[in-house]
Amino acid sequence: MKLDDLGRFIERLPFASIDHLRPATQGHQEVILCQGKTPEQAVAIAERLDAAAGSFLATRADVAHRAALAARFPSAEVNDLGRTVYLPPTPEPAPTGRGTILVVTAGTSDLPVAEEAAVTARAFGNTVARLTDVGVAGIHRILTQTDELRRAAVIIVVAGMEGALPSVVGGLVPVPVIAVPTSVGYGASFGGVAALLGMLNSCAAGVTVVNIDNGFGAAAAASRINHS
Repeated sequence: MKLDDLGRFIERLPFASIDHLRPATQGHQEVILCQGKTPEQAVAIAERLDAAAGSFLATRADVAHRAALAARFPSAEVNDLGRTVYLPPTPEPAPTGRGTILVVTAGTSDLPVAEEAAVTARAFGNTVARLTDVGVAGIHRILTQTDELRRAAVIIVVAGMEGALPSVVGGLVPVPVIAVPTSVGYGASFGGVAALLGMLNSCAAGVTVVNIDNGFGAAAAASRINHS
């Protein structure tokens, strides 16, 4: 394809250049990051994505974004906890990933980031399962779930505080583990930096780490692994 031909895949609005080539280049539709956008801008972008593919995913959507998108798209699925709005295609195709992406949370306070990951993984064509509140403060909770852990193709582990759970999971399974540090914790957690450093220094093989609170990035990486 010539460089001049790429322009036909770009839909230009006064405030955005929508990339309709993303499914061919990255395997999924462009995603709307609502943070920093007005509700009206998010809706306008969603309308263009819906017109092109009959679907859209919006992340980091605050209350006003979610209300505006839900009013414009009544069939969209609003996840208040994960701050996402997802309009699935009609009919929604069967998952194309080779296995299940399991999203594991250390504590209930980590659920907003975990839900962002779970919704994103589903929107990217994966079967998703959840395992919640199994952190190391009561380590027997995760040790009783080893069968479910080992059934997964990829595991996303979301944890704050000292970020120890990914190391535990990484020592129990032979599949890729993607660790997500969260900003949950007391003062010395430094807004998630303590968990980030703990995960980066994991002694368990096969654990990779994304940025603090980046459930979306973890799901994107897990989806690529699950489709490879």
